[in-house]
Amino acid sequence: MCGIVGAVAERNIANILLEGLKRLEYRGYDSAGLTVIRDGELHRERQVGKVQALVNAVAINPEFFDGHIGIAHTRWATHGEPAQRNAHPHVSGKIAVVHNGIVENYAELKEELIAKGYVFTSQTDTEVVAHLIHDIYKKTPDLLEAVRTIIPLLHGAFALGIVHVDCLMSSLLYV
Repeated sequence: MCGIVGAVAERNIANILLEGLKRLEYRGYDSAGLTVIRDGELHRERQVGKVQALVNAVAINPEFFDGHIGIAHTRWATHGEPAQRNAHPHVSGKIAVVHNGIVENYAELKEELIAKGYVFTSQTDTEVVAHLIHDIYKKTPDLLEAVRTIIPLLHGAFALGIVHVDCLMSSLLYV
């Protein structure tokens, strides 16, 4: 079962995110990942397997993940095989998304986004959500409004965690 953790703090939140994921380990999952905003950029790490693999990867360059806003995720595959490219968070531009649940109409939405020039690197419905938000945000540079606009387009049951580099004061959204 998937799990979402998000954090906003005045100190480095990488350890907070990793501890949150460790506490979700009992739920079962196939991969784990996190994204933090640092120096105006998204810094992401994703690993297949146990949360410890993610902890080890982050420990190689801990300063790379020294951020104050971030999201993390443990994934239980709904779409796509257990693989690093399918692990969350998924990124589109300056937006990162984690997702629990299922977007039942992701295939048709994906086709529309491909026609607009979006390139997909995963087999997930979550990457569709990231690209949808990015597409709307280009026209409506208000993250909350962009998310509100895409929600009616998504069929299914889901929860989202979203961060955007340019929206630091309100960049951690849970929908």
